[in-house]
Amino acid sequence: MAAKKEKHVPPDGQIRRSQIVTTFGPGALVDLTERSGIVAGLEHWGDPEKPGSGFREVDEPRLLARLAGQGIRKLYTPPTLPRNEEGAAGIVVWEFPQWFLLQPDAPEERWDHELGLRSRQMVHRNAFRGMTYGKRKAVPIRFVQACPYGHVSDIDWGRFVHQGGSGCHGELWMDERGTTGDFADIFVRCRDCKKSRSLAEAIPRRPNDPDDMPLGACEGCEPWLGPDRWRGRPQGCPPALGSPQKVGNRLLVRSATNAYFPELATVISIPEQRSAIDEAVGLVWDAALSKVEALDDLKAARRWNRDVDKALHEHDDVAVLAAIHRRRAAPPVTASRSFKGPEMVKLLSDDLGIDLPESDFFATEVALPKQRPEVLRAVRRVLAVHRLREVVATLGFTRLEPPVRDAEGSLDLGVRRARLAKEATWLPAVENRGEGIFVAFQPELIDTWAKSDAVKPRREQLEAGVDAWRASRPGAPLRFPGVEYVMLHSLSHLLITAVSLECGYAASSIRERIYAGPEGFGILLYTSTPDAEGTLGGLAAVARKLEHHVTAALAYGALCSNDPVCAQHEPHSTVEERFFHGAACHGCVLVAEPSCEWQNEFLDRALVVPTVQDAGAAFFSGVRSHRAGGAR
Repeated sequence: MAAKKEKHVPPDGQIRRSQIVTTFGPGALVDLTERSGIVAGLEHWGDPEKPGSGFREVDEPRLLARLAGQGIRKLYTPPTLPRNEEGAAGIVVWEFPQWFLLQPDAPEERWDHELGLRSRQMVHRNAFRGMTYGKRKAVPIRFVQACPYGHVSDIDWGRFVHQGGSGCHGELWMDERGTTGDFADIFVRCRDCKKSRSLAEAIPRRPNDPDDMPLGACEGCEPWLGPDRWRGRPQGCPPALGSPQKVGNRLLVRSATNAYFPELATVISIPEQRSAIDEAVGLVWDAALSKVEALDDLKAARRWNRDVDKALHEHDDVAVLAAIHRRRAAPPVTASRSFKGPEMVKLLSDDLGIDLPESDFFATEVALPKQRPEVLRAVRRVLAVHRLREVVATLGFTRLEPPVRDAEGSLDLGVRRARLAKEATWLPAVENRGEGIFVAFQPELIDTWAKSDAVKPRREQLEAGVDAWRASRPGAPLRFPGVEYVMLHSLSHLLITAVSLECGYAASSIRERIYAGPEGFGILLYTSTPDAEGTLGGLAAVARKLEHHVTAALAYGALCSNDPVCAQHEPHSTVEERFFHGAACHGCVLVAEPSCEWQNEFLDRALVVPTVQDAGAAFFSGVRSHRAGGAR
């Protein structure tokens, strides 16, 4: 990865391909060895179809069918060290921001001990080359400005400190008092006119008020798309959600966690139900059979490719050729609004894949005990998923606030997000392989519970929290996913905690996928890596001890170390602004964010087990008997 400011800059940073898709995609702000930058748009990554470019195509028909209406034709993994025309290897990173702070010549000069502050001169990139200004080292400034729709740019520091156009173009300095780094202790000062202004004044007191824009209106700058997009659009940032009012810039620490929220589409590859010969042909289709037209071509493929002969050794050439023609003539996959629906249908079907190393999906059903224990009374099916394939693609990104999600895994293609390229025809994606455990629940039991009078008050409390969140963000399209989803989501987090203690994987490496749609109710816990070999089987083995792990999970949720404060939390409260939480905190159901499909939102253990505040809404109402005999 190279910062692109001058020609022939060597690579000065490395990032895994999976991180490019999930964390450091186009538009992400990154710190390199000495510089800081912003990852360039897709046009600057090279040509994916050029031989030797380092790209590899990712095949996922369901996702491509959904994106076809947006002009997206293919998915590619990020390139591995392609060569661009300027001789730098890797993905281009434009140098950003353009303002720097000069470090004092000697360490003892960095602090004014009498005044208790550190003063450093601010300089623009146009005033120097390299990373030194005279004899002093220049470091990128930490602060930029951005809007929620992904636009980002340098702050006009002269305008900010002078509160408009005063005509003064004096030397600017940044004064930092104390060691806390609080915005109220950081001042920008003009050395000539002596004006000074705290960074705390850059934060609007009324974010939705068009008259309260201390950093001015967003101009729609998209520096990751190239030099012609650094100055923004003539019309500025388009109005938010059709509103005629302008969008204001907000102060952003470029290394903060809210500087980049990628919008990801995650799909579990579910092969269609096919015969054994069709499955075998599919395993080696891309490698050798996609161009086979006649028997002579097939025989040559068998002769020169051991993988082909291994996959097809049980089938004669005539039957294989017929399967090849069937696959080529098959109709294209149709778009489905929900990604999770087809997955749930597959997981509930009798077709659980083929046990071959090349298979994208293979699972076995685990028999439930004849005398069903109370904790498994609602369980419908348990699968040990030995192999699965996950495809993750980046659609766009936002800043300051994460994009609104859908519990069904649907893609709202009308959501306003920053674009990855001026004209995107492909998207960066990565495929992971792994294992997991799937638990399906009896839909009639969950439906009866969700409609009961005991659950109604709790549903109303959670819906009030969503209403309070929407009131602070007019026009936001978020809807309440239902108590069924919240209950399963909370149970999933408790299971992740319980399972991680024995399966051999850390809780942060276990991910979840919640199914709460018309196809049924279920939880898929899985772990996956970009390694083609997948994982080691420890998570799939959990299926054989499900009663033990569910019992432990319910015990963990019965009592929180922050009770009664945790159990008494009201979602609609504007004091804490935890609008999507019921009885949920870091002491009970919150897990590492990479594990959660909804960034630790929509959680309430009171819907799973009785708490010290609410015992009536719990789906597992008899958990107290399991909690009595042991400690966490």
